[in-house]
Amino acid sequence: MDAFKRSTPWTIADQSGADVAPEAAPAARARVAMAAAPAPKARATTAIDVSEVTIEGHAQDIVLRLYRPQGASNLPVLLYFHGGGFVRGTLDDAEAASRFFAERLPALVVSVGYSLAPQFPFPAAPEDAHRAALWVLTRARAFGGSTKRIVAAGHDAGGQIANVLAFIGRDRGDVKLAAQALFAPMLDPSLTRLGDEARLASDISASECAACYRAYLPEAAQRMHPYAAPLECTRLAGLPPTFIVTAQNDVLHIEAEKYATRLIEAGVRTHVMRYPSVSHAQIGAHPDALAEAVRFFRCCFEAGTPS
Repeated sequence: MDAFKRSTPWTIADQSGADVAPEAAPAARARVAMAAAPAPKARATTAIDVSEVTIEGHAQDIVLRLYRPQGASNLPVLLYFHGGGFVRGTLDDAEAASRFFAERLPALVVSVGYSLAPQFPFPAAPEDAHRAALWVLTRARAFGGSTKRIVAAGHDAGGQIANVLAFIGRDRGDVKLAAQALFAPMLDPSLTRLGDEARLASDISASECAACYRAYLPEAAQRMHPYAAPLECTRLAGLPPTFIVTAQNDVLHIEAEKYATRLIEAGVRTHVMRYPSVSHAQIGAHPDALAEAVRFFRCCFEAGTPS
């Protein structure tokens, strides 16, 4: 907990002695943890009420699926964004993570069914995220949520969308996130910082990532926009405390860890952890990673860290 009360950025130290990619950690305090978090203790399952609402999105109506611990109130609100490379994925893909956060944080989880490319390319998805956040500000109390503690999380493309929501909220001055957790986020449309897929035994390839970005960002100029390419953004100050989760068997872990370094250099309190023997697809619902995110969010709430 004390780490959150320091005035300087922070990240946990490497606990395993394993080599860390040089792209991920220059001399400035950026070490990547390789030790998995301890498994969460067994506990009784909390009953979760699930409901759906439809709201107006950027280009079409979108569905929000709400997860609420039965009978709970004054809950933090977690906006969750599923993966799928901007071109696929459903609310069902977010089911495991959403229920985990609803039960273990606990929280009112708002899983966002954002618009998908190529039918709805950039900026539909991040604008949908922003509209979902505005809905939270006006309606979450009716579902037991507290608008004083709003956080975001997402996997894969959803990790980028969660992060971009923090950009938009900061820039427009309307949505203030207390923290964000990014699971194997897609952050770099240039694809210049990918790992070696064969050496890493990655379950996703550079060609698959390129196809997703072409569908999502059909205009070349969009691929440098800070809301589409966070890793290229030069204005990272003012983002909320950030937990970045990476998987060893994933070509994207280098760019995500590079982004963690950039956040630290910009003064953003950042916690990064890489999980060994875990793939890109697996990390989004990895119990130990989700449990670590719960601890991270709780630290942010308890410390009252400004975003």
